[in-house]
Amino acid sequence: MADVDIVDGETGRSVPRDGTTMGEIVLRGGCVTMGYFKDEDATRAAIRDDGWFYTGDVGVMHPDGYLEIRDRSKDVIISGGENISSVEVESVLYEHPAVNEAAVVARPDEFWGETPCAFVSLKDGSAGKVSAAEVIAWSRECMAGYMVPKTVVFRAELPKTSTGKIQKYVLRNLAKEMGPTRRGVSTSKM
Repeated sequence: MADVDIVDGETGRSVPRDGTTMGEIVLRGGCVTMGYFKDEDATRAAIRDDGWFYTGDVGVMHPDGYLEIRDRSKDVIISGGENISSVEVESVLYEHPAVNEAAVVARPDEFWGETPCAFVSLKDGSAGKVSAAEVIAWSRECMAGYMVPKTVVFRAELPKTSTGKIQKYVLRNLAKEMGPTRRGVSTSKM
């Protein structure tokens, strides 16, 4: 059986098992992995000298030992020092009655460093009836202010792999190409 821990990404120290403090999930022992196939650099980055495998997943450990995966570390948005789980923001956006698909990535921001940028496809019949400002206002009612997307981009369809998984790396690149947002400015794109 493998050892499991959740550690602070900067210090490598275990985070409290309080169900709220996020960190990277690490594994050691058992049949974890021998490395990445024909990729020594990725193997060295993921498996540290002490034998811990850094999964790239972010989660919390509850006091009873229950491990909850929250996101991929590359998808966590750091806005003004707050860690925002893109998955949590997406799950709230999916509750909006007009949203068909949602994916949230970091967009550079001049003041906060990064802010949430939501790429959204709407359900049939909703295009033109819902604005970015309405999605942002609705989000403010449903989640903490720092988690609310500052940018909403409507697309007919979100980019996907052949198996139907949303290609977040494509959306991350699009968000970077849009350039940084300015302090206090919410935007939308079509």
